[in-house]
Amino acid sequence: MIDSIQDIKGKNILKLDMRELCDAPTDFFIICEGDSNTQVRAIAENIKKRLKEEDGQLPVHIEGAHNSRWICMDYFNTVVHVFYKETRNFYELEDLWSDAKFTEYGNL
Repeated sequence: MIDSIQDIKGKNILKLDMRELCDAPTDFFIICEGDSNTQVRAIAENIKKRLKEEDGQLPVHIEGAHNSRWICMDYFNTVVHVFYKETRNFYELEDLWSDAKFTEYGNL
């Protein structure tokens, strides 16, 4: 998934390992951002395409694709959040789950 985000120049990529949190809705969150609605949509489409091609995985559910300010892709054990930069700053999702273990991935 990380490669799929980096392919489209997604930025500020974080993986939150939530497996040790008792109230976590999933095992992992992957959070990233794009600079435009077009880039946010392209990142989400690339994730969906590559996971289907490489692993035969399809998301259980996708939310937010109609406005592309925050696209949430549920892959059951992993939930991917692709944000428009300003939307990410507003919701501060990583702060809500600050007890999780964070892994940061560099911008390409």
